[in-house]
Amino acid sequence: MTEDAPVRLLLADDHPVVRAGLRAVLETEPDLLVVAEAATAEDAVTRAAAGDVDVVLMDLQFGKGMGGAEATALITARPAAPRVLIITTFDSDADVLPAIEAGATGYLLKDAPPEDLASAVRAAATGGTTLAPTVADRLMNRLRAPRTALTPRETEVVTLVAAGLSNQAIGARLHLTEGTVKSHLARVYAKLGVDSRTAAVATATDLGLIRR
Repeated sequence: MTEDAPVRLLLADDHPVVRAGLRAVLETEPDLLVVAEAATAEDAVTRAAAGDVDVVLMDLQFGKGMGGAEATALITARPAAPRVLIITTFDSDADVLPAIEAGATGYLLKDAPPEDLASAVRAAATGGTTLAPTVADRLMNRLRAPRTALTPRETEVVTLVAAGLSNQAIGARLHLTEGTVKSHLARVYAKLGVDSRTAAVATATDLGLIRR
């Protein structure tokens, strides 16, 4: 991308209507150009490697198959990779943290105003970071109160508890022993100041640590 060339965009979302909406908004900007779309995360990884994309607008959930965070990690791991800007409806720690850790440059929600979206794309193209206000607040709260922060594995465990799985079923899903699941839950209880599975799920949800 030269100084006068438009920012070239790849739209990665499994909903055609969402991609059409993003394209309609972004292509009203003379310095932004949508060069490709991808309906799966796998296709986004492949298309982003073509060398003609500056910023990927990435959803997090694609139904079956690879998720947006995993795709982001694969895209950003390559030399001279395009920037990845997450555009999603989810703002829980369980969604935000894996995406940021995977190398996403920014994180916006789909209800962002069009002007904020265009500004975030421009910022991403130059390596700048844009975070949705709720996401920025969540990250700041996590830094201020690290004791309540759950590890990725603890988040997985309490998410499966919320889905109604037993310790044995959680162990089978995550390839852990039942004792290891109990140990993870004990740490979750201690961090959240609770003493039951129901309270752990309620508190983790209220704190935005797992998806509502």
